[in-house]
Amino acid sequence: MVLPSSSMFLMFSRIQSIKEESQLETLDEDVSSSDTMMERRIRLKSVNVHITCTLCSGYLIDATTITECLHTFCKSCLVQYLDDNNTCPTCEIVIHQSHPLNYISHDRTMQDIVYKLVPELQENELRRQQQFYKSRGVPFPKSIGANEECVETERTHTQPPDSDTQDYHRSDEQVNICLEGRGVSMRNLKRKFIRCSSQATIMQLKKFVALKVFNSSAKHTDIDILCNDAILGKDHTLKFISVTSWQAKDTPLMLHYRQRVDL
Repeated sequence: MVLPSSSMFLMFSRIQSIKEESQLETLDEDVSSSDTMMERRIRLKSVNVHITCTLCSGYLIDATTITECLHTFCKSCLVQYLDDNNTCPTCEIVIHQSHPLNYISHDRTMQDIVYKLVPELQENELRRQQQFYKSRGVPFPKSIGANEECVETERTHTQPPDSDTQDYHRSDEQVNICLEGRGVSMRNLKRKFIRCSSQATIMQLKKFVALKVFNSSAKHTDIDILCNDAILGKDHTLKFISVTSWQAKDTPLMLHYRQRVDL
């Protein structure tokens, strides 16, 4: 039977409308499903394995990552472990035969994530540090308190501070260092005694020495800096070095610089 052209047109229109309604219903379901996914909450215990230290089983504090394998631990846990070992606690890869501490780096991004995920962890850690210094009769470093208390304030800054109001880290805990050159090509600085922020890194110190010795901070890669004849990692802070490597607390931290030696 052959339908009239008008009937075929009506049937075709009806089929098209049914298809469009079906597509709209599918789209609504997808949008609803997407909204549900965006609102889904994740329990903290489901991510604990990624933000805890396998050495102490606690949440990461001062997160530090091994540059060879990218496994992360608490800084104090890892430094203590590497006193007697030169391998990663997780995968057992050899970090370095003689200087494993030179191949670890502070992981600020991971630490920020941990503090955001775990309620009141940052405040509790600051309180424990204050109690630790107080119990030993040691002044609490202003740099720690200032950094912890002003984290949120610093994140809300959208404009850099005016150059006239910058203190250039003078409010940080300060450390006295003595820089002496080794080798014929490394002349001594005119002022070898320096007072600077304890948060300054060896990388920054290398650039300073390169600027004074070679008149170019770009040549910092040609310089090694040593403490007690051990080469220091570029990411180590002066605070970390003074605590772990320098025993004479009443004298300036003695550091030497020399032409880089490829081992």
